[in-house]
Amino acid sequence: MGVPPRELPAAWQPLLGLPALAELLGHPLAGAALTALRGLPPRVAVHSLRTFLLADARARSLGTAYDRVGLLAAAAFHDAGLVGRGPLGPGGFAGRGAELLDRFLTEHEVGAGRRATLTRAVREHMRPFPARDADPEARLLHFGAWLDVTGRGERRVPGLRRVLAEQAPTPWFPVSFSARVVACGLRRVLPGSSTTGR
Repeated sequence: MGVPPRELPAAWQPLLGLPALAELLGHPLAGAALTALRGLPPRVAVHSLRTFLLADARARSLGTAYDRVGLLAAAAFHDAGLVGRGPLGPGGFAGRGAELLDRFLTEHEVGAGRRATLTRAVREHMRPFPARDADPEARLLHFGAWLDVTGRGERRVPGLRRVLAEQAPTPWFPVSFSARVVACGLRRVLPGSSTTGR
């Protein structure tokens, strides 16, 4: 069980009040994911919430059914691998985030099939484009994360990125995010890429 929503960071409150998140606040897994999200740097945490909201808006615009609570958990962990100084291993920070999500979901007794779907979404979110056989959760996480950082896909949910950034601003986030990615070793981020240096 997570902390009460009113005890979550003040910077999150405008986003938590939006229907897509407000509807999930009573769910135990959503509460636990939000509690875990407090362990990330503030800008990364806000980016994770915006990622979910952008992904959810895209799903609603398309009429796509998906695991909403699961995607919130995936969004909460998708950049968790950027934090800390331990070795990342194959898959870079996205692979590390998938490992952390898998551990979290296992602790909350989420079944193997659902865990595999959600951890794949995190593992592959840094690909230039989703894989052809990607599940809705992977496509949506990819869409939300890339839109929030780069603006790619803006026309598919017009104006929402700007609105969310105004409600929960993170000035210079794309620059600071890029610096974190570079610090983690970009060549080790992309799934299937070589981990050997050149």
